[in-house]
Amino acid sequence: MSGVTESGVVESDVVGGGASGRGFGWLWAAYAVSTFGTRLAFDAFPLIAVLVLDAGPGRVAALAAAGLAVGAVAAVPLGPWVEFRRKRPVMIATDLVRCAVLLSVPLAYAFGRLGFAQLLVVSVVVAAADITFRAAAGSCLKALVPPRELLKANGRFEATTWTATMLGPPVGGAAIGLFGPVVTVAADAVSHLLSALGIRAIGGGEPHPRRAEAARLRAGDLLEGWRFVLASPVLRPLFLNTVLVNALIMATAPLLAVLMLGELGFAPWQYGLAFAVPCVGGLVGSRLARPLVARFGEHRVLVVSGVLRVCWPAGLAFVGPGTAGLVLVMVVEFGLITSVGVYNPVLATRRLELTPADRVARTLSAWTISGKLTTAALTAVWGLLAGLTGTRTAVALAGVLMLATPLLLPRRRQASGPAPARPAGDG
Repeated sequence: MSGVTESGVVESDVVGGGASGRGFGWLWAAYAVSTFGTRLAFDAFPLIAVLVLDAGPGRVAALAAAGLAVGAVAAVPLGPWVEFRRKRPVMIATDLVRCAVLLSVPLAYAFGRLGFAQLLVVSVVVAAADITFRAAAGSCLKALVPPRELLKANGRFEATTWTATMLGPPVGGAAIGLFGPVVTVAADAVSHLLSALGIRAIGGGEPHPRRAEAARLRAGDLLEGWRFVLASPVLRPLFLNTVLVNALIMATAPLLAVLMLGELGFAPWQYGLAFAVPCVGGLVGSRLARPLVARFGEHRVLVVSGVLRVCWPAGLAFVGPGTAGLVLVMVVEFGLITSVGVYNPVLATRRLELTPADRVARTLSAWTISGKLTTAALTAVWGLLAGLTGTRTAVALAGVLMLATPLLLPRRRQASGPAPARPAGDG
C-alpha cells in the first residue's frame, strides 16, 4: 500500500516499504491473530448449542444459516458507509464490537444466563462486523501496498488463512475438551482485541476520503458495489464463478460430515485429520502464486487455477470406509486446496487492480455479502436435496455442477487498470 498510491496517498512512514514494511507488517499481524482466533472457535457455537442448550439439529442448522444470512443482509448499508470514512478506525471499531459481543457469551454462561437467542444475536452481529471489516481491510491494503506488491501481500494472507485452518480447529477441539465449550469463544474475543491493537499500531496519518457527491448516504449507494462488479467485463465472470464455486463447496461440508461420521463410521479425529492435513496445500499454492504469475501471466494463472480447483470435489462422492476412504478424501482436498491457494491471492490482487480506490469498500462488501447469502441458500437447498436423493448423490451433484463453472471465467485478458473513477479516487 505507496510514491503516490492508487488511493492518492503520498508515500510516507505508513507505507514503510510496501509488503515488507512496518505498516503492512502490523496489518498482517492483526489479520493473523484474529484469523487464528476465529479458526480456534470454528465449531464453538454449534457445540455450545448442543452441549449447553440441548438444541436439536434443526435449531443448530437455523443458528448457522440465520447468523450467516441475517448478518449479510445487515451489512448491506455498511459497505457504502465505510467507503467514505477512514478505514483503520472502522476496522478497530468492528474488532472491538466483535470482541464485546463474543465476550458476552462466556459471561452469560458463567452466570447461568446463556440462551439460544443470545447466540443467534451474537452470530448475526459478528457476521455483519466481519463483512464490514473485510471491506475496510481491502481499502487499507490498497493504500498500504503498491500495485506491484499486492500479489505478495495477498499470498501472505492466503498462507496465514490455511495455516490457521490447519491448526485452529484441532487446538480448539482440545481446548474445549479440557476447559469447556465457551473457552474458544473467549479466545476468539481476545484475538479481535489484539487485532484492534495491531491496526492501531500501524500509525501514521490516514486521509479522510473525499466524496464528490452529497455527503449523505443515498439509497443508490447501497447497490453501487454490485453495479460496478456486474458492469465490469472481467470482474463480472470472476464474481459469478467465485460465488457459485465457493457456495457449492461449502454447501457439501455438512453433508460430508454426515457421510463420514455417520454412514461410513469415521471417528471424529479421523474426520478432523482428513480436512486438516490437506491445508498444507494452501501453503503450497499461496507460495506458488507469485512465481507462476511471473512466468505465465496473471490471466492465465487465474483461469487455469480456477479450472483446476473444480476438478476435484466430484471425487468426494466416491469416498468409502477405512484407510482407503480417508486417503481419498485427503488427496481430493489437497488438490482442491492447493488450486484454491493459487487462485485466491491472484483473484484478490486482480480485483483490487480493477477497482478504483473510491469503490473498494462497496465492491468487497457486495462480493462478500453475495457469497454469504449464496452459501446460506445452497446449504439449505443441498440439505433438502440430500434428504430426497441421499447424501452421496447430493455431494456428487455438487461436484458435477462445479465442472460447468469454468464457463463463467473470463475468456481473454482485459486491461489491468481500473475502470474510470470519480474525482474522489484516481483509480
